[in-house]
Amino acid sequence: MSTQFLKSFVQNKKEDQHIPAIAGTLFGIFLVIAVFGAIIGDGKYSDAILGVWVLGWTLVGSYFLFALKVASQWQKVVLLRLGKFVGLKGPGLFWIIPVVDTTPSWIDHRVMVTPFAAQKTLTKDTVPVDVDAVLFWVVWDAEKAALEVEDYRAAVDWAAQTALRDIIGKKMLADILVGRSSIDKELQAVIDERTTPWGVTVQSVEIRDIVIPQDLEDAMSRQAQAERERQARVILGESEKQIAASFSEASQAYINNPTALHLRAMNMLFEGLKEKGALVIVPSSAVDTMNLGGLSGMVSLAQNNLPKNDK
Repeated sequence: MSTQFLKSFVQNKKEDQHIPAIAGTLFGIFLVIAVFGAIIGDGKYSDAILGVWVLGWTLVGSYFLFALKVASQWQKVVLLRLGKFVGLKGPGLFWIIPVVDTTPSWIDHRVMVTPFAAQKTLTKDTVPVDVDAVLFWVVWDAEKAALEVEDYRAAVDWAAQTALRDIIGKKMLADILVGRSSIDKELQAVIDERTTPWGVTVQSVEIRDIVIPQDLEDAMSRQAQAERERQARVILGESEKQIAASFSEASQAYINNPTALHLRAMNMLFEGLKEKGALVIVPSSAVDTMNLGGLSGMVSLAQNNLPKNDK
């Protein structure tokens, strides 16, 4: 924060001391005229006249040096006359009255990007989190930005940080992790409400990253894994219930139809024995009631009698 404030201070000072190249060029031209005129008039005029000549042209050059200002296309300049606000100047070329007029603030009307963060901030469920965000804002009223607040850049930064900490402290960790878009909108509304009296409007706020303690992250990972395993077991149980229901429904077709049951058993046995090296264990009761022993012998005999090229 101190580094950003220092950059803002230096930038404002540079803008306050802004002297266009054209003013310096005019000052040099008038100074050359004064010196050249003094050299030409040496011996023709008195020293008093030459002194007035040089002084006059030097003063004219100094006036252009300090009275001529140029503001860039994206700048508005606050003009004070004897300490009182008289208006805004720029962009482009404008004049001031040296000594009487001052230009303390050069306001940038471009969209500003300010990164800010809330470190080790406790959520509503007392979890420390680090949140990084980016603020996009613009000055819409240069007069208010210069007169209503000492340093509007630093003020916007502090307002964003305090708003972020306040919102984090009112929300649960789960709401913060899954509700970034809602937090962005809430932050924009809160910060914009605070900065509007300063002539600053907030265009958008975007949360870049949310960092939680590593131990908590591991615990949440294990919790999520356990929840997935629980859901998998529930799904497996539901599948077993559906399969059992299907078998129960299918068994109704074989209750009063022993022939159909016998054909079904023969088909199952055939499907099991037709694979090479297959071993099928059949209850003895099924062998007796459905004559499966004779059937298995027939299947084995058929397999042995198959041509070699079919094996």
